[in-house]
Amino acid sequence: MMNLKPIFLASALMLSACNFLSAKAKIPIGEREALTKVYDLPNTEEYKLNNGNYLDLATLHKEFNIAYILPLYVIEEPKLVGYDEKADEFYNIPDKEMDAILASQKLKKDDLNKLPFYTRYGGKLVALLLIAFMIWGVIPSKKKRVEPTKI
Repeated sequence: MMNLKPIFLASALMLSACNFLSAKAKIPIGEREALTKVYDLPNTEEYKLNNGNYLDLATLHKEFNIAYILPLYVIEEPKLVGYDEKADEFYNIPDKEMDAILASQKLKKDDLNKLPFYTRYGGKLVALLLIAFMIWGVIPSKKKRVEPTKI
């Protein structure tokens, strides 16, 4: 008689593999706050934080995106904040103090407080291209009629 133990073991292994393969990866879609470092302040005592790290400048904005790489639109316009890169934290700085920091570094607020082209428009362009390719793939193409010829 045939040994059934290896058959049961193989079938159990195949069933568990099927369950493992059927798990789908979730693609994150929705709102998120994006923090982008825009200027590296000098590492002096003036910009040293209580935790020993140094302050930099960053922009903070809220956007709607797909998979963290395709920003579709900006929900809240960017604002300048203080940024601790090592701790990955941001600090809201009052306008008077921010103006003093910008003046000491000879910076213009309008030059720093901008979003890159891809964040503002690039995600929309990529999404439109993807939709156009999907529509183009669905539209049936006309097949050329081949006429038989006698040789």
